[in-house]
Amino acid sequence: MTGTFTPGYSRRLICLGGLLLGLSICSETQAQEYVRPQPDLDKLMQELFAEPQSDQVPYEDLYETLVQLYQTPLNLNTATAEELRSLLLLSERQIAALLQHRKDFGPLLSIYELQTIPELDMRAIYRVAPFVTVVNVNPNATRGPLWQRILQEDNNALFIRYERVLQQREGYTAPDTTSSGALTSRYLGSPDKLLIRYRTSHTRDFSLGFVAEKDAGEQFVWDPAARRYGADYVSAHFVVQERGRLKTLALGDYQLQFGQGLLLSSGLQVGKGAETITSLRRSSLGVRPYSSVLESTFFRGAAATVTLARGLQATVFGSRKRVDANVQAATDTLAAFDEFSSGVLLTGFHRTASELANRKQLQETIGGGNVTYVNRDGSFTAGATAVHTSFNKALQRRPELYNAYEFRGKDNTALSINYSYGRGNVNFFGETARSASGGVGTVNGLLLSLASNVDASVLYRRYARDFHTFYGNALSENTRNINETGVYLGLKVRPVARWELSAYYDQFWFPWLKYRVGAPSQGHDWLARLTFSPTKTSTLYVQVRTRTKPYDSDADPSRLLPLPEPTVRRSLLGYYNSDVTPIFSLRTRVQGTRYQEAGGPWRTGFLLAQDASVAIGRPLRLTARYALFDTDDYDTRQYVFEQDVLYAFSVPGLSGRGTRMYLLAEGRLNRHLTLWVRYATTRFRDVDTVGSGLEEIQGPERSEVKAQLRYRF
Repeated sequence: MTGTFTPGYSRRLICLGGLLLGLSICSETQAQEYVRPQPDLDKLMQELFAEPQSDQVPYEDLYETLVQLYQTPLNLNTATAEELRSLLLLSERQIAALLQHRKDFGPLLSIYELQTIPELDMRAIYRVAPFVTVVNVNPNATRGPLWQRILQEDNNALFIRYERVLQQREGYTAPDTTSSGALTSRYLGSPDKLLIRYRTSHTRDFSLGFVAEKDAGEQFVWDPAARRYGADYVSAHFVVQERGRLKTLALGDYQLQFGQGLLLSSGLQVGKGAETITSLRRSSLGVRPYSSVLESTFFRGAAATVTLARGLQATVFGSRKRVDANVQAATDTLAAFDEFSSGVLLTGFHRTASELANRKQLQETIGGGNVTYVNRDGSFTAGATAVHTSFNKALQRRPELYNAYEFRGKDNTALSINYSYGRGNVNFFGETARSASGGVGTVNGLLLSLASNVDASVLYRRYARDFHTFYGNALSENTRNINETGVYLGLKVRPVARWELSAYYDQFWFPWLKYRVGAPSQGHDWLARLTFSPTKTSTLYVQVRTRTKPYDSDADPSRLLPLPEPTVRRSLLGYYNSDVTPIFSLRTRVQGTRYQEAGGPWRTGFLLAQDASVAIGRPLRLTARYALFDTDDYDTRQYVFEQDVLYAFSVPGLSGRGTRMYLLAEGRLNRHLTLWVRYATTRFRDVDTVGSGLEEIQGPERSEVKAQLRYRF
């Protein structure tokens, strides 16, 4: 029996077994050096997401989280179950097996040792390998003072990016004069989009960085009195970790993730997708550095996490920043507020005079904390979170019936408790919260490995119509956690080697009215994906999805009020990826959509895309796509992932008829410099203009060019 051997002798048996399999895993005194492979992030994103159906999802933030996971890999010898779950790549059975292996035999000697754990098949190891490492000593203990570690860090780079639409858009033409004599609106800045980013970081040690971005149409202005400091958006952070009892200290911009994200959520939040099991659960990761270009999903101030006792940690945080809002003065002398805003604006654009007038008009102050307890073996976690949000001017939605229970006022305090219990192949988790209005939100779920080849998930959620949270993002059908009840069932089966079937069914109810839905309503969403991996370097899958949701219909003109009618969207997706040779790969994607409103005629849209990628020696890689699309209207538009320069992500929405092409070149100029250049163009058929409003282009084509330079220090 294993328990009768010493850990060292057991280790030697593991090594011997690996050698007999032809795997040079390790020796008694030294692990074999392992070079982590480059992750195929674009392929991974397509595996996690079912299909993009909107360009409003923060894909770039999700993509950047994956990049950061690669650049600051998780140490398998110290990673907790919560951290392993945050990768979204391992099942509960696999996580439990890895932790048990570590408990039985001590720290891993090499990444190759994962092959001795029966529950970890080669596909799982290949997927997780780019994001993990094996370190047997504290690497920070022998690296000198913090300032030396920052200067000596290999993960240390500066990025400069430029992009521009080549055709002239309406917003950059000379203004016209209206009938009243006023000039028409135009963009105030140049059509150039610029970004500069610097970051250096080391796992569980430190992170330091800044980002400055100017969107196309925005001005580059230095005016501190107007809170304008050159680029329109500027962000910076400094985070240190693992300083004795001080686990994390963040200064500047940061994110928070506690519980299931009912009150505080950030990072890799996939939601409902083709990964039907692991992405359902949120990981409570606490304070995280923020370096993205999204201008509304972060906190600005300070946060700290300290250890109070064994297994007990406390986090406190404070944030104050200005956000965009359209502030109005009350016209009624009996109004509750002299000044108010109908809501926070999230676009981040400040290109025109009207957009600039809304810039940073609302001051947001947030404070709160979290206490988390983890038992000795990490199987049970419980926590409590408090968040107080205050605005200097009131929020007050438009006086529409569907807004009757929306947040109204200046202050909101929300409290929550969360839990997680894992034992073997089972994990229970959940969070329940209450906002100042009295509204309650709760989400509770179960992940279960029924067998070595069968995983299941269940999640119940209920967000009251008067539950208010500003930074929550728990799983939901709505874009916000309000006015929704739902039950989600997920399943993943690997019936035979190389085959996998994943599916989910989600039933949801909306107890109160919504925008464009004038009565309580319900709907459902289901997906099934069948994946076949004939080789280690090729993947083929077919996916079907149906979503039924109600929207107001004016099909019956005799009705005084519109009646919600079911709207059905059915989609079919086929995808094939093959690394034909180590330097040449092909990807083919075909997708189609059928869309129906209120029992009317079906409308359709489809897209066919062919990708090719080739490496020309070590310094140069070329990637290209040619795509055809044909849709009946905007409702059947096709969204499709595209490869882009590092840290950028492209998901264009294509409607009408035409072609979409892009070419991406990545070249290593020397050991310090890497250059990306990307050209993309969309050509429409049977149209004279592209876009609308200030984005309108005269002609049937829209083209963009993008270049990015990285300097590694």
